[in-house]
Amino acid sequence: MTSRHAKVFVLDMFYETDLAGSLEAILESSAGSTIRLQRESWSFDEFRSNNGRFLDLISSFDPDAIFLVLDQLEGEQLRELMATVCGALRQPAIVVSGGAGPDQIVEVLKLGATDYIVPPLKPNDVLPRLWRVLDQRRNGDPLALVLKKKLGLEQLVGESSAFLTEIQKIPLVAKCDASVLITGETGTGKELCARAVHYLSPRSGQPFIPVSCGAIPSELVENELFGHIRGAFTGAHAPQPGLIREADGGTLFLDDIDCLPLQAQVKFLRFLQEREYKQLGSTKTNRADLRVVAATNINLESGVRDGRFRQDLFYRLNVIPVNLPALRDRREDIPLLAHHFLAKYSRDFGKECRGFSPGAMARLLGHGWSGNVRELENVIERAVVFAEGTVIRRGDIMLHVSPAADSRVSSESFRTAKARVVEEFERGYIESLLKTHRGNITRAAQAAEKNRRAFWELIRKHRINMDVIKTTQM
Repeated sequence: MTSRHAKVFVLDMFYETDLAGSLEAILESSAGSTIRLQRESWSFDEFRSNNGRFLDLISSFDPDAIFLVLDQLEGEQLRELMATVCGALRQPAIVVSGGAGPDQIVEVLKLGATDYIVPPLKPNDVLPRLWRVLDQRRNGDPLALVLKKKLGLEQLVGESSAFLTEIQKIPLVAKCDASVLITGETGTGKELCARAVHYLSPRSGQPFIPVSCGAIPSELVENELFGHIRGAFTGAHAPQPGLIREADGGTLFLDDIDCLPLQAQVKFLRFLQEREYKQLGSTKTNRADLRVVAATNINLESGVRDGRFRQDLFYRLNVIPVNLPALRDRREDIPLLAHHFLAKYSRDFGKECRGFSPGAMARLLGHGWSGNVRELENVIERAVVFAEGTVIRRGDIMLHVSPAADSRVSSESFRTAKARVVEEFERGYIESLLKTHRGNITRAAQAAEKNRRAFWELIRKHRINMDVIKTTQM
């Protein structure tokens, strides 16, 4: 193993416990490396009055990185400290503090911190993060900017305030190694968000390993995560490395984390704390350096209250929460998303679809979207496949509405919900037939296996404008 060298300056502004002492012990015990350390303990008032001396100390020692061990600094004090350390100095700053909430962590990253570490401090966590920060500084970003954009935020489309409030956190949290918990309904884009965190991070050149905890039988979860050695159990004829080993150096994305069995939660929590694990059937301790991003579509705190999810694991995962809003809560993004998917699938299918008719867009805007962005994408993909012109028409928008899924059902009777669903189906079906047969009512009626008069009554019932149908086919 190549010996590593670094100079580290520790500014201790934490007084309740000797957090800086724990950090110092970890840095000084780094095996296979040499870390020269200088530590100063100051209050904020001392820092403010000795600002020039602090800069002189940094200039004289010339560290490769600065650790800021902070207490409950907030507001102007925090901004003043970070402005000096991150604004006036070239060295990366790593903040260590246990007293901040998620919003404060994001604020510290906005103010220029390179990473944020939450106690308890462990050598297998602190040291890899230090070396990664220094490698990033020395070597630059591992991926070209254009590739990072393509694999990162470009896929997260929206301009609503509800959406941007959460998405704007991603570039900030990506540069640090804190755990991220992404919440949101099914189809809101949680995996896209996790991929953006990975591909905008210093780990972007390493594996991104996604796993759905809900798709793995409970008795196999530990085997999938930690792997096994040959002969660990009946049928284990060959070793299996496990997902943690596969993600080493990169990011492990645990979707549906709420489905993780309690026994597996205990073992995974230990791994998060120690960064060490044992494969099934083995006595050998393995280490892994990876970032964990988890996601769930339920309120995980309620799972904690119900005893289905460990509170200590929840706190370990929920260092920085990102809550993706449902599509119905950001309807102003529907046109933007619709055009994004229209361009994507027009390219994929060699079509020349360029826009939506007012009726088609009104249909999109009026839908409940219980399946969120994923449902919208599927609807647009299907519309592009069946579109015959350059404009997506109302009849091309085929929506699958079920009373159990629609957001309006909770306030409707069965009779009302059924009538609405039937009406939406009839209108979409008739418009699609008329478009297919270029406005020819006789042929459309034959395809529907109805007589012409009955079919015409359905056209009148749903107020379908035949002039518009015929115009779109010209």
